[in-house]
Amino acid sequence: MPVPVVMLSDAALGLLRDVFGRPDLLQDAHRIQQRHVRWGTDTAIMPHGGVVVSEAELLGALDLGHPALACGDEPLLATLHGTGPFPSAPMLHFGQRRTVAVPVDMVPDAERDACYVEAVEEGWLFLIPKGDTAWLLAVGAEVEPLLAGSHLIAPLLSRVGQASAAFDTAPRQLPQLSGPDWLALGTAALGFDPICGDGSAQAVREAILAVAVVSAMAKGGDGAALTNHYHAMLTASLRRHIQISGQFYASGGKGPWWQRQIADLAEGYRWTTAQLAQQCEPRYVLRGFELVEKEMAL
Repeated sequence: MPVPVVMLSDAALGLLRDVFGRPDLLQDAHRIQQRHVRWGTDTAIMPHGGVVVSEAELLGALDLGHPALACGDEPLLATLHGTGPFPSAPMLHFGQRRTVAVPVDMVPDAERDACYVEAVEEGWLFLIPKGDTAWLLAVGAEVEPLLAGSHLIAPLLSRVGQASAAFDTAPRQLPQLSGPDWLALGTAALGFDPICGDGSAQAVREAILAVAVVSAMAKGGDGAALTNHYHAMLTASLRRHIQISGQFYASGGKGPWWQRQIADLAEGYRWTTAQLAQQCEPRYVLRGFELVEKEMAL
């Protein structure tokens, strides 16, 4: 489904600016300066630097509508799969987290330069203002029971609109993300839970690695070793994400819904750990946009 809004942290925005050579990218976007959090037994207000944009605004700012370059008679190095069907077994989902996006209006005195995160009994809520509008991400139960248990976010809302179709936001990955002559990429191949807010930056890092792999293959690199490195590095990124997000779910609540999330994340951690145990020590390191063998990087 289309993404109504994306919140880019300053770190993610800086990465995009560096990659595209655009220091002014999204400089006029709506800024978020604070994060208000009610999580488990803790309530806090903390600094938070980032911008909020719609998917259309982000794509328009990146100007990705140019035509693809012709390959001519160059040999095919690798096929990039961004959508199914993939040359891999079906997606593995580490949990099931029903999520909807809801347009909402905020009360007049609510702070528009802050985002709001709240854990409730059967899930969690994330409120993202964008100028005069706002979006609510509701994860877990239906919107109504989640808001009924809300003490931070519900009082900030003057109107709750129609929820989107439900979608799943549990972490997920194809069992195999690459082969000797192919790479799988995008959210159809690997997905993060939005609880960490790292999905956009991960997408950029994934694209950088995919380009580096294909570039190294074009220079005569070992295709099997390079694509295997790609699979291992992305699996490691999911393992790291599961480890971090597991800390949030462990402290969000003590009820059955939260306990299921903890168990599902533990299974994901075991699977990614077992996958990485089968891999050799990485042969390559990323230097800028290029992969180089470790011996050459020393």
